[in-house]
Amino acid sequence: MIARTHDLAAVTALTVVVLAQPLRSITLATAITALIANQIGGIAPDIDQPTAPFWRNLPIGGVFGKLIGRTLGGHRFLSHSLLGLALFGFLAKLLLTFMHPIMPHVDVSLVWWAFMIGMVSHLVMDSFTKEGVPWLLPIPFKFGFPPLRRLRITTGKGVEKFIVLPLLIGIAVWIIASHYNEISLFVHQYIKQ
Repeated sequence: MIARTHDLAAVTALTVVVLAQPLRSITLATAITALIANQIGGIAPDIDQPTAPFWRNLPIGGVFGKLIGRTLGGHRFLSHSLLGLALFGFLAKLLLTFMHPIMPHVDVSLVWWAFMIGMVSHLVMDSFTKEGVPWLLPIPFKFGFPPLRRLRITTGKGVEKFIVLPLLIGIAVWIIASHYNEISLFVHQYIKQ
């Protein structure tokens, strides 16, 4: 899937999870940081691809991208598995624990969950592509849905751009519209500065 699809899938998944939980107060800093972490989580598995948007936006990102890609075993290998999910989750937890003293008003556990929701959404979306995802690495078999490879989506082609992306937009709009009162209540009463 392309970056836009992953971005939208990550924020849609985060919205669904937030709406499924009982409302509780959080700081504005936590809400903003969690949203950013969710978007980073939504593209984090593609850190193994030297041509990913993340690397293209850094001055010498291509060099780092190639190095990281080789370290992680290439595209759609370690970073696209449950093992990689656990590794990234552990590293994110370490980073957030380290950064907590400089951002005391941020609930790092909520930020961590937002990051992980973004990562899981990435792996789920990539499971719909022809390449599939090696969920059970070190077992090298790539899983995909539907099981017949020829019925899956080709990354960046017409089905993704004209069906999957608009469908995700429609789902996101429907979720927000149908839960407008809860979202409005959450923003007005539960996000504190």
